[in-house]
Amino acid sequence: MVLLAVSCQDKTDTNPLLASYDTPYQTPPFDKIKHEHYMPALDSAISMAKHEVEAIINNPEEPTFENTIEALDRSGKLLANVSNILFNLNEAETDSVLQQIVIEASPKLTDFSNDINLNPELFKRVKTVWEKRDSLNLTQEQSMLLDKTYKGFVRNGANLSDADKEKFRAISRELSELSVKFNQNVLAETNNYYLHITKEDDLAGLPQSLIDAAAYTAKQKGVEGWVITLEYPMFGPFMKYADNRELRKEIYMAYTSRCFKGNEYDNQEIAKRIANLRLELANLLGYPNYATFVLENRMAETPEKVNEFLKQLIDASLPAAREEVKEVESYAHELGFKGKLERWDWSYYSEKLKNAKYSYNEEELKPYFQLEKVIDGVFLLANKLYGLTFSPNSEIPVYHPDVKAYEVYDATGKFMAILYLDFFPREGKSGGAWMTSFRSQYKEDGQDIRPLVSIVTNFTKPTDKQPSLLTFYEFSTFLHEFGHALHGMLTECNYSSLSGTSVYRDFVELPSQIMENFALEKEYLDLFAVHYQTGEKIPQELVQKIIDSRNFNAGYSSLRQLGFGSLDMAWHSVTKPITMSVSDFESKVLQPLDVLPPVKGTNMSVTFGHIFDGGYAAGYYGYKWAEVLDADAFEVFKEKGIFNPEVAKSFRENILSKGGTEHPMVLYKRFRGQEPTIDALLKRSGLKK
Repeated sequence: MVLLAVSCQDKTDTNPLLASYDTPYQTPPFDKIKHEHYMPALDSAISMAKHEVEAIINNPEEPTFENTIEALDRSGKLLANVSNILFNLNEAETDSVLQQIVIEASPKLTDFSNDINLNPELFKRVKTVWEKRDSLNLTQEQSMLLDKTYKGFVRNGANLSDADKEKFRAISRELSELSVKFNQNVLAETNNYYLHITKEDDLAGLPQSLIDAAAYTAKQKGVEGWVITLEYPMFGPFMKYADNRELRKEIYMAYTSRCFKGNEYDNQEIAKRIANLRLELANLLGYPNYATFVLENRMAETPEKVNEFLKQLIDASLPAAREEVKEVESYAHELGFKGKLERWDWSYYSEKLKNAKYSYNEEELKPYFQLEKVIDGVFLLANKLYGLTFSPNSEIPVYHPDVKAYEVYDATGKFMAILYLDFFPREGKSGGAWMTSFRSQYKEDGQDIRPLVSIVTNFTKPTDKQPSLLTFYEFSTFLHEFGHALHGMLTECNYSSLSGTSVYRDFVELPSQIMENFALEKEYLDLFAVHYQTGEKIPQELVQKIIDSRNFNAGYSSLRQLGFGSLDMAWHSVTKPITMSVSDFESKVLQPLDVLPPVKGTNMSVTFGHIFDGGYAAGYYGYKWAEVLDADAFEVFKEKGIFNPEVAKSFRENILSKGGTEHPMVLYKRFRGQEPTIDALLKRSGLKK
């Protein structure tokens, strides 16, 4: 231990990842970290973590909860810090060098994890404590940590024979490498294409905000005219508003054929290989398929329950979706469109019909959602519900000039967290939106170590003509990710592996999705949603139009999500290796749910990062599962007042603060008083009267 401390100390002079962070709240020193620091820091951190684990194994005392289970949870803090920074920046601010570092780092981390999980002496100590659990008088949280630790070892191969342990190592190592490659291919394919428009006529139908953004992007790329990228804040509105059908088709094909063209970024074989390796891993551990293995640790519990849940919602959504397609197609024909509606027509004509029925489009809403005002509004919501305040701190280092850092305090003045906000698309950032942490919350030696939480999105950029004006969808997305952030920031746990969002995957979306309900509450919107030029509050009639139209094409939207969930379950429910093509496999699952003609040369699976790179394997159904939870739970807020302090206090104490310290159904029932039903969701979405 002493030798390691000396060798690490030698490197801290030049490696900021290994030194004590001389920053506010021990935040990462992003301004000092360079690419060449990562691998030496990772190697040192792995070495230190190994020594910490060796000390547990070699402890001459009888195994106890404190000297084994608790000590194990406390180990590896430096490694967690280094790897969190590396992998979070690889998603939010990467380049080819950092991507190569991640490729090199991933198998090292997998090997280290396997060294821990497959160590027979360590498992023997854990098992000894596990077998005495009934006589240990543990708290609820301690019992959960023991249960999670023991099962974690078993699920990671601790009970396997030596030969099977080696197989487990090889499979998990390859899976780690493949998931990184899958993600990098998607990012490369997204960045490698853009639609270059040189004729002004081809801009017909586009809102001025998108035209300005396209001109700004063209200028950044050094070309004349206008540029539309595959980043969703540009791609989505273009599909919705562009009159030029051929250009809609071109960019649609570019978007949906990513990683499906047989080039160096093709993900077809990678997706199959990942699915087949997961099956092999599950079989090795004694499970018939990967879904059964995963769902053992979920609220849903079994693939049968998930499939029945999906079927219930598909049965409610499919008839509605078919009628919606007929209605949109009929309206398109009234406007002079001939032939069958194709997928690149759907958003365009749906938007026109929605506008005709409800007399508004998303562009009307954007002036009321200036990003700076939205930030104030989201912070105000957290203040009204939970007494939180947010104070910007420019002394905290950030990893990109776009990022802002805030100190977060509760109503008593207690420091709760650091929150990083990173809003705009750039080439080094993955698409989509997510919440993550650079440090989890935990308690040690009488100290409450508070979390470092980050929200990363790809919202509409400001231009040289106007500020960032969010679509209603982007505003809802911000609320969603902020819900995850609240889960991370308000946690009050003793152990990092149970704190914050360390909960079952099909429970983790409840805190996020419940926040989206506030987006439609006029009482809340009136606090901040004002026109960025006139200062006028968002009109009641406009809010009513959003409410009236929110269930527009609800069947189609629901079916789309259920299709993703079904596809995920199919990939992970196979009991024999997949030999058919990715295209055939996907068609077999999605064709029964298709309400629009399939398009040759396109594929969803090869860019389905949630399941092949994002931790949602056999878990994508969780979004719909959480919709059931959030619709059911928000009924309490609606019944008693959306800012009701007692309801908010109960949600904070029973859901947000508890992390994974108790079974989620126990926590949910403690807040709600009963188990959830799908009725509130079907009613809210108009699929049940």
